[in-house]
Amino acid sequence: MSTLALLATAPTRLDPVKLFFDADIVVQSVMAGLILASVWVWAIIISFSLRMAGIRKRTEAYERDFWKAADIDAFQAERGAKEAGEIPSARVVSAGLGEWRRSTAAKVIDREGTRQRLVAVMDSAVAQEADRLAERLNFLATVGSVAPFVGLFGTVWGIMNSFFQIGSQQNSSLAVVAPGISEALFATAIGLFAAIPAVIAYNRFSHRVNQLEARMQRFADRFHASLSRELDAV
Repeated sequence: MSTLALLATAPTRLDPVKLFFDADIVVQSVMAGLILASVWVWAIIISFSLRMAGIRKRTEAYERDFWKAADIDAFQAERGAKEAGEIPSARVVSAGLGEWRRSTAAKVIDREGTRQRLVAVMDSAVAQEADRLAERLNFLATVGSVAPFVGLFGTVWGIMNSFFQIGSQQNSSLAVVAPGISEALFATAIGLFAAIPAVIAYNRFSHRVNQLEARMQRFADRFHASLSRELDAV
């Protein structure tokens, strides 16, 4: 085929679908895996954003009403039991009240020991809630760090295949290797497409989890101070 004929039949723009189907089976597998990872990343981003927005709104309402309550036990029995599965602060309160009841049930109350146990229990509850919120973020971190290298593997394989075509056809024309190189580079592009949103979302969501953990810690400290005053009156 002449040069003019090649130019006449050459595509005028990149077609991602054609690049995918024309690629080697190994490169196709890499692309498919990265596309699935990207879809899952965006599913996590959307679901986590909605979840954090809901938790923040419910937590603010719960803590505001908690400090207005005259009877913490009655408030927690009514409000905390109903919303314990949705509000991290409610579970921190449940852990603190549980330890309070166990420690004050003895005939002789060890005030200093009770204070230390309350701190340990509520700090543990805060850390557990933060871990529960952040457990799905590990996938974002993994995709953000691994996806570019997976795409690079597809690129290297595709370029190796293009050089093999040069050897088998004994033709070093750019028209022979250009399609294979384009398909190979497309794998790297998909890897970056999956990794960049994952890294941005991971950093942003980690910051939100840290903010919520700090808020829970401040709430737990304030609640501990309230229980400590109650302990002095026992």
